[in-house]
Amino acid sequence: MKIYTKKGDSGSTGLLFGGRTKKDTFRIELNGAVDHAQACLGYARALALNNVRLDSILILAERDLWVLMAEVATLDKNRSKLEPNISLVTKDMVSRLESEIDEVMGHFEMPTSFVVPGANVVSAALDIARTVIRTAERRSVAFVEATPESLVGVYLNRLSDLVWALARWVEDTHLFAKDVQ
Repeated sequence: MKIYTKKGDSGSTGLLFGGRTKKDTFRIELNGAVDHAQACLGYARALALNNVRLDSILILAERDLWVLMAEVATLDKNRSKLEPNISLVTKDMVSRLESEIDEVMGHFEMPTSFVVPGANVVSAALDIARTVIRTAERRSVAFVEATPESLVGVYLNRLSDLVWALARWVEDTHLFAKDVQ
């Protein structure tokens, strides 16, 4: 099997459960941003060699982003074919993120000011991932407006919060913007 199909050479791409769309539609732009976010999470995970807890949290998030991308890549007429937690973002997925945030936030004191990113390579990679997730969240607005029952925007919002908390957790000591001279 060849990796190239030549079907996308005209500027279109295939959708889950059929159909094609232009590569610059809001669905594909959103999935591109999510794909970027997923790669950034993978990079952060690769840097966190010995942190088993961080690794397990990030692996689940990366898996969830496949679910999210499947939902986004499905036309409204095919939404009934989506499966919860397989190709459809669910309340349980969002709740799991909220539980993870609460657990991680228990490992450090909440910063009282803006934190300067870059305390170490893992926290810096997580901060990059967080900003890419925020980009995906902004790109999700058109999808959410077209699909108001979707939890895609909510999931991305919580994921960026979780990744922020993870970055603060692994940096250990915070450098505050107010303290930079």
